[in-house]
Amino acid sequence: MFTEKDIKQFEIKGITLKQVEAQVSRIKNGMSYSNLISAATVGNGIISFNETETNRLIKVYENKQESLSIVKFVPASGAATRMFKFLFQFLNNFNPNKDTIEDYAEKHNDSLIKTFTSQLENFPFYEDVLLKAKTLNPNFENLSKNEAFYEIIKTMLQEDGLNYSFLPKGLLPFHKYPSGTNTPFQEHLIESTLYASSNGQANLHFTVSEKHHNYFESELNTFKNDLEKETNIKFNVSYSYQKEATETLALTTDNKIYRNEDGSILFRPAGHGALLENLNDLNADIIFIKNVDNMVVFNLNKKLSNYKKLIAGVLREAQEKTFTYLNELDANSVGEAKLLEIAAFLSSKLNVVIDDDFDDYKLEEKGNYLKDKLNRPIRVCGMVKNEGEPGGGPFWVKDEKGNISLQIVEFAQIDITNKAQNDIVQNATHFNPTDLVCGVKNYKGEKFDLMNYVDPEAAFITMKTQNGIDIQALELPGLWNGSMAYWNSIFVELPIETFNPVKTVNDLLKPVHQV
Repeated sequence: MFTEKDIKQFEIKGITLKQVEAQVSRIKNGMSYSNLISAATVGNGIISFNETETNRLIKVYENKQESLSIVKFVPASGAATRMFKFLFQFLNNFNPNKDTIEDYAEKHNDSLIKTFTSQLENFPFYEDVLLKAKTLNPNFENLSKNEAFYEIIKTMLQEDGLNYSFLPKGLLPFHKYPSGTNTPFQEHLIESTLYASSNGQANLHFTVSEKHHNYFESELNTFKNDLEKETNIKFNVSYSYQKEATETLALTTDNKIYRNEDGSILFRPAGHGALLENLNDLNADIIFIKNVDNMVVFNLNKKLSNYKKLIAGVLREAQEKTFTYLNELDANSVGEAKLLEIAAFLSSKLNVVIDDDFDDYKLEEKGNYLKDKLNRPIRVCGMVKNEGEPGGGPFWVKDEKGNISLQIVEFAQIDITNKAQNDIVQNATHFNPTDLVCGVKNYKGEKFDLMNYVDPEAAFITMKTQNGIDIQALELPGLWNGSMAYWNSIFVELPIETFNPVKTVNDLLKPVHQV
């Protein structure tokens, strides 16, 4: 199947022939859907805390914060192109000499363009774009309203203008303050001072695309010194790229390997699950994970950041109890009553379903079993109520061996053509907004190798197009899905206000993004 040239290509990328053959086999055999048992709900896999408990857990974290090494991990390689999809369509289909915005919107059933143009002055980038448009077009002041809108949008997106469509989301102007505009990248550094700093330092790690790395560095240099003086916090910012060795090949719809015009095999980025290797390279007591575009203006963030402290407090309590039990198990002096206590903790606090045969195990077998279940990475994940369409989120899942566990399941992993599975999805109450805090060290202070806790069966296949040809693309188990399948998981209900992604540029008009 593979030529010597192919083998050389694999070696350069750091991929073994065995890995490539496994990718081909997985696509040909089709993906394994998750076997949902039930939706995780409050009282059934999701914890909800009252105000008193929330404040107590915030204090638990605050009391330990200065003794912890903390990293904030932000996936930030995503391009902003999709944010502007309706604007690209507008540029392609709108004739400024003949059409009006109103006629175009009605003809194309496009309410987004009406919102965009009617509230243009409220966008954080308005003044920058207007100035650039006037610079590029000296006749700008004499344009009609429709021609001016067309020029402004062209200036925003195209290469000879501000080229926003080329930039990653993290480097776009998101919020306008009296002092100027802030990008999400800048807001993440500011936010880290609210909950993710320790001993006067804040450590942040951004996964970026290689072509954008210098843009992030340049942006950082414009504000870092002033921000350090203003906050009295030293910022240590590091970056990594999605590793080439995590890329996957694609097959055509008739299961042939898709090749580029030069005969080389096409390898594609394999989804956010590929970032597990980047996460695994970090060494810290706890790691916060948050998407780059889930960001609000600072005044609101001061309140919302308390919920990060809440889930960190939950993690610290769980870790301390876990570590105590593991040290006791190491001492080999644990009796039957203590073993039952540990089993109850695993079940009630870490959502581990204990084997039915556990009661029949000998004392030593029980100790080994409990130690294996306890000695794993721990993640505490925020969950918010689902106010839109049901989809991926927290579920109880049964694997091929019959083990039941609490998982975050991607919508693509669910066979919604199966009525029983679809009914479970319809009953789901919460979804995961990518709001996690992770404990990646064991009770001896050693870092876990996170690659050992992945469920490879949680990979999924998506249909894409490449040069007009339909292809079957393989995505690795999602970072907070199958890549963390064998972690111990705690799900905590958080208010919907903690989830404020920017999917289209018009989302920047929402109150949470307006100062």
